[in-house]
Amino acid sequence: MQNIETIKQPALDYPVQPLIASRWSPRAYDSRLVETEKLQRIFEAARWTASSNNLQPWYFLVGFKGDEVYQKIFNTLVEFNQLWAINAPVLVLATGKLTNAKGETNHARAYDLGQAVATLSIQATHEGLFIHQMGGFDAVLAAESLGIPTDYQVQVVFTLGYRTDAEILHPNLQKLESSPRARRPAAESVFTGSFGHPADFL
Repeated sequence: MQNIETIKQPALDYPVQPLIASRWSPRAYDSRLVETEKLQRIFEAARWTASSNNLQPWYFLVGFKGDEVYQKIFNTLVEFNQLWAINAPVLVLATGKLTNAKGETNHARAYDLGQAVATLSIQATHEGLFIHQMGGFDAVLAAESLGIPTDYQVQVVFTLGYRTDAEILHPNLQKLESSPRARRPAAESVFTGSFGHPADFL
């Protein structure tokens, strides 16, 4: 039987940086704590993400299993996500500030926050850790229960921790955990000449 690292290794059309190739989103988490120095480096990576006008609209509320913030974030998750996320040692709520210092709408906030989470996910992979981003949660409840100011938009929740064997998961989730990764070819997303025309270099 193939091990999970082999199963999750993507079938690349072109070589990429190994950290990008090895990043994926598990559901089977070990309960062990994430070291402070690793957390420091992960959020430092997010800090240096590019952002429109250098507004840096990303803000993260971090909950550790057993504390009040963790439980409040967990309570916002849909039941399916609660089934597996309960094992993760860290839950993070990511928000984007809606406005700039002048009170004007920052239309790039979601884009920039997404970049920040992507950046920290690569650093997490480098640290031997995994994140799993979730849209399946109640953003209104999260904002209310965690006291998020009205000038901030709750965007995503993600788990952070070490991966463990899929056997801890419900049988239906084990199948998801051990399925190969797949993406559409880059030629279906990247165009030259006109929209929809596959890029000549791919």
